[in-house]
Amino acid sequence: MLEVLTGTGLASAAGLNAYVPLLTVGLIARYTDLLPLGPGWQWLEHPAVLVILGVLLALEVTADKIPAVDSVNDVVQTFVRPTSGGITFGAGASAVTTGDLAAWTSDAAAGEGGGSWWPILAGVLIALVFHVLKSAARPVLNAVTFGAGGPVVSTFEDIASVATSVLAVVVPLLILVAVPLLALIGVWAWRRRRRRKAEHRGTAVPGCP
Repeated sequence: MLEVLTGTGLASAAGLNAYVPLLTVGLIARYTDLLPLGPGWQWLEHPAVLVILGVLLALEVTADKIPAVDSVNDVVQTFVRPTSGGITFGAGASAVTTGDLAAWTSDAAAGEGGGSWWPILAGVLIALVFHVLKSAARPVLNAVTFGAGGPVVSTFEDIASVATSVLAVVVPLLILVAVPLLALIGVWAWRRRRRRKAEHRGTAVPGCP
């Protein structure tokens, strides 16, 4: 149960920032005993991987603070964040190994079920949901605040991603509170975007020739 909560928290964090949970998992696994990684995931704690993740994190953090560039970054991250979610859920849950992946591929080719694949699929879907909510809200926020609010919200998202990643490993039970709270904030922002678009259409129609 706790492993599932850990994986859920890490995947949720990946939907906000792809590299924060990956780097968190790698650092905690390398320097503590809180998160022993299975054989298929020990590459995450390799020094070279940690350096690469650190550089990628710096690039994403910077890009996400620049209006217009942040929206382009969100398009690129549509593939990266769900992938990160799948990896971190699998690593956090410690339920999927490289052997499992090979076995699942063979079973899928033979038309059989791939039950051991579910942690990665779950992580991909969880991260994708949070990514979609984040991406949908950002353009409206930039338009309303003339770009000033984007960096502030981006910083909040980075902090939320770090906090959620750490809590997922150190105190997994708190994920029962943190993830629903993040989801509610995301849904609120998405609904606000739809409301503003509806209001814009309603005021634009009378002025049309």
